[in-house]
Amino acid sequence: MIRSILLLLVAMLSIQFSASQAKQLFPLLGTAGTAGLRLLFASALMAAWFKPWRMRFSKNVWFYGTSLGLMNFSFYFALQRIPLGIGVALEFVGPLAVAIFTSKTKLDYVWALVAGLGIVLLIPEESAGAGGLDPIGIGLALLAGGFWALYILFGKRVGSESTGGVAASMGMLVAALIVFPLGILIDGPRLLNLDALPAVFLVAALGSALPYTLELIALRNLPPRTFGVLMSLEPALAALMGFTFLTEHLSPLQSAAILCVVISSLGSAVSNKN
Repeated sequence: MIRSILLLLVAMLSIQFSASQAKQLFPLLGTAGTAGLRLLFASALMAAWFKPWRMRFSKNVWFYGTSLGLMNFSFYFALQRIPLGIGVALEFVGPLAVAIFTSKTKLDYVWALVAGLGIVLLIPEESAGAGGLDPIGIGLALLAGGFWALYILFGKRVGSESTGGVAASMGMLVAALIVFPLGILIDGPRLLNLDALPAVFLVAALGSALPYTLELIALRNLPPRTFGVLMSLEPALAALMGFTFLTEHLSPLQSAAILCVVISSLGSAVSNKN
């Protein structure tokens, strides 16, 4: 259990750092182009190491890869319209839904509700001002959350069919096959910006190849509801990354939110006996 939690922490830190870098690539490569190149590079990296073509691509692998690709695609388009922290918070409707609907005890509901409170508090106060958030951005972030829920459920099945790295690389190949053609269709020649390719490679390694492999390994040892609640640390880690690298100071409400999320995650890990 402890090893799986540590793997998830590394994965989440990696994802949040890469997301901040990816958003800066949107003006250069386009949103769809950035998503497509990220998944293409990540799938190439993972395929070279794990050689997934030697395994059978089952129906679960195709569902897993499709949900993975569309999760990234819709989330990047959400980031085009709303801030990263808000997008991550809204996307967590998916993991929380998994935590609640797969719950078997009342205590699991309590941890999910505490995590939900933390996520709500993490939404920046200024977003409630005049005009509010972009409704299309909100919808896209929620859509990404739905795909995230499917990613968790199908990832559990895929992780039980093969080793974590091979399974993750199989899913990444499927995701790239789906999203990269969309990137070409939407952003076309912008993908040929050679100056941006080193940054895309970094985003692919830290935002896809490394974290998704670690997450799939963790999924093999954690039930979906525990994984879902533990992943609620992600908005808190996003706030921490913002403070460390962007000097974004936390308000009292945001500090309280982080405490709620930490209590929820630790509570779920301690109380779960599976």
